[in-house]
Amino acid sequence: MAPPNEIDTETPAVSVSELTFRYTNGAPPVLAIRSWEVGRRECVFLYGESGSGKSTLLNLIAGLQVPQSGSLGVLGTDLADLSVRQRDRFRAKHVGVVFQQFNLIPYLSVVDNVLLAAHFGGQQQSGRDRTNELLDAVNLPLQLGGRRADQLSIGQQQRVAIVRALVNAPELLLVDEPTSALDTVNRDAFLDLLFDVVEAQRSAMVFVSHDPTIAERFENKTAISDLHSTENN
Repeated sequence: MAPPNEIDTETPAVSVSELTFRYTNGAPPVLAIRSWEVGRRECVFLYGESGSGKSTLLNLIAGLQVPQSGSLGVLGTDLADLSVRQRDRFRAKHVGVVFQQFNLIPYLSVVDNVLLAAHFGGQQQSGRDRTNELLDAVNLPLQLGGRRADQLSIGQQQRVAIVRALVNAPELLLVDEPTSALDTVNRDAFLDLLFDVVEAQRSAMVFVSHDPTIAERFENKTAISDLHSTENN
């Protein structure tokens, strides 16, 4: 699989400064982060207890929500400067997301699930060829391309979710606890696959989990509780 074009190694993939987020006015902040950065091509394991704000932070980085104060730069773009539609377009072109429940459209085929992501990322022309290339890279037989998503095994759905997240060659990949329902063997196979694809794509990755045993696979480990401290992580 051919890597994407040469990437900017100077601008951080994620840059957070004095960020505060709360779901309702007057409530204690769910997140209050003084400073945090993720470098280009850096893979970060972000861990913490359930309810500690990990998924919320991932949603902010993806532009699905915006902080009440502070700055959040993603690939050199301040998401607060973008409208909802602009954030959606930015995410489609530059950020891949693997959700915990995969969020495939059940009645669409494997290929159509991926091509829909390519469409939103403006890659209609090259989308089908790239989809086939990625399906091969994650060891999914091309004959499964026409099968409905709800007819796939969990392992196959994982691979489709990765292909969909990578079809637009994102510079940043966000992964939100996709292994929580898997046994050890399937979890390790998924992680092997994910690291192989990220390396080939030369993407940065933030992998969110509450499972500390996965941390052994990462050189960079960050506890979300440390981000709430006054010291830079």
